[in-house]
Amino acid sequence: MPLDLTGTTIVFDLDGTLVDTAPDLAAATNHVLSLLDLSPISVAELHPFIGHGSKAMIDAGLRLHEAAVTADELTRLHDQFLAFYADNVAVGSQPFEGVPDLLDGLLAAGARLAVCTNKVERLSKLLLRELALEAKFAAVAGRDTFPVFKPAPGHLIGAIEMAGGHVRRAVMVGDSEVDIATALAAKVPSIGVTFGYTPRPIAEFGPDALIDHFREFPAALQRVLA
Repeated sequence: MPLDLTGTTIVFDLDGTLVDTAPDLAAATNHVLSLLDLSPISVAELHPFIGHGSKAMIDAGLRLHEAAVTADELTRLHDQFLAFYADNVAVGSQPFEGVPDLLDGLLAAGARLAVCTNKVERLSKLLLRELALEAKFAAVAGRDTFPVFKPAPGHLIGAIEMAGGHVRRAVMVGDSEVDIATALAAKVPSIGVTFGYTPRPIAEFGPDALIDHFREFPAALQRVLA
């Protein structure tokens, strides 16, 4: 860990990066599928769609069953998904190993921390609060926080500025092509995690550093800031 991270803003994606949310997202997806008398889908089947938002997860569940609904019905199902998920946001979700200690270490070294996620802001903050992580972040920028969202660079730039940082001294950490593309567009170096939900290896998207576990994060951070 660098001794002094004063002036550095480290921005994390949420689902698949900080927190393994797949169990609760699968439960919410299966809840709406059950309303149509469709059988549950597995967490593994859902993984490739998690980074694309809740509607994409519902749509994936329908397609796996070769089922179709009208636009109005999809909206109703999405509302049911969000209601169920809000009530069950942290039943099975857990921070990835090493996350709480890492965040504490970064804060102690003087870093500003932020979240930039395509999950809506209200549910992002609720999840972080339930996991006792929310207070560690100076900013939580969700899909609906700004007029744009990832991969638009304005989402990441806005999160950095909301945290009181500057794009010239910031790092993006994520698990997906969207995260790396956002960082590239914002001209911010990126660290990719290999344990997230991307259907293709994140190395293919060209992050500036790659880690398999958060114990490797301090060394990766030193490399991208050098």
